[in-house]
Amino acid sequence: MATSPSSTTSTLGRVRAVRRRRRTRAQVTIGLLSVLIIVVFCLSLMMGRTFYPAGDVLRVIAGHDVPGATFTVGTLRLPRAVLAVLAGACFGLGGVTFQTMLRNPLASPDIIGISSGASAAAAFGIVILGLSGTAVSLLAILAGLGVAVLIYAISYRGGVAGTRLILVGIGIAAMLQSVTDWVLSKAGRWDLQEALRWLTGSLNNSSWDQVLPVLGALMVLAPILLSRSKDLGITELGEDAAHALGVRVDRTRLIIVITAVGLIAFATAACGPIAFVAFLSGPIAVRIVGPGTSPLVPAALVGALLVLVADLVGQYATGTRYPVGVVTGVLGAPYLIYLIIRVNRRGSSL
Repeated sequence: MATSPSSTTSTLGRVRAVRRRRRTRAQVTIGLLSVLIIVVFCLSLMMGRTFYPAGDVLRVIAGHDVPGATFTVGTLRLPRAVLAVLAGACFGLGGVTFQTMLRNPLASPDIIGISSGASAAAAFGIVILGLSGTAVSLLAILAGLGVAVLIYAISYRGGVAGTRLILVGIGIAAMLQSVTDWVLSKAGRWDLQEALRWLTGSLNNSSWDQVLPVLGALMVLAPILLSRSKDLGITELGEDAAHALGVRVDRTRLIIVITAVGLIAFATAACGPIAFVAFLSGPIAVRIVGPGTSPLVPAALVGALLVLVADLVGQYATGTRYPVGVVTGVLGAPYLIYLIIRVNRRGSSL
């Protein structure tokens, strides 16, 4: 039975209307997340042992000299807040990329061993090699990239199956955790404190020297991922469908993996493996932005907001100050248990 032109026009109109609603929802979501980030960012600059009003904070940011606030806000609080935003965006963007590409919310760098590789290398560098500062960061970046290549190579069997890569990653993560535990058992008191501070994930003692590499990585690598967002979405349909639609799956996956790992590695090198931010950002972003829209930008914004809020909670919610990684770990562990149960019952989609 032939389809009438009026019926076809009506169907196209409904499709366009759905797409407009999705775009509008995504734009509103991105706008609201951006506003929340700005609000929490400003609060993080104002709050502390000494409270500074918004006017003083804005004058410091504008480059004016404000007695007391110039050092406290400009030197101590501002790099910390900027690093929280940048690292959170890197974790969120890298995490949702893996989850989308492998069509499994468990395929986060936290879970499949990439963060564990950077952590083990950093602990080894601090305790065994006596490294510090930039040298530890470079070692962590190289280790994160190396572990990602190793996981990808072991998982490759005429293609990369998501489940196989996750299982290989979990096994390698367990091995690397054992390496980290062995290194910590050999550490002296001072090295142990330094290694544990790094392994927990902390924004303490943040400086512009830590901020600039993460900013550079985000400015270079994020556009690469965003330019591949369409191909990334098509790979969710499966390899055969993606090939049929003209996507070079293996090449696309390799570029995406290297780029996402680079973001995770630079963020981890700057402030340690802040637990579960990469894991939580994607599912949260997908739920608030809705289906049919790329989750990359929303996930980056959710990651930035998570780190900012967790840092504020860790500093001021109780009488004791906790590293940001402790707070995100408390939030992420119950969700991991819930997600494992849900994935086991319903499948592996976000």
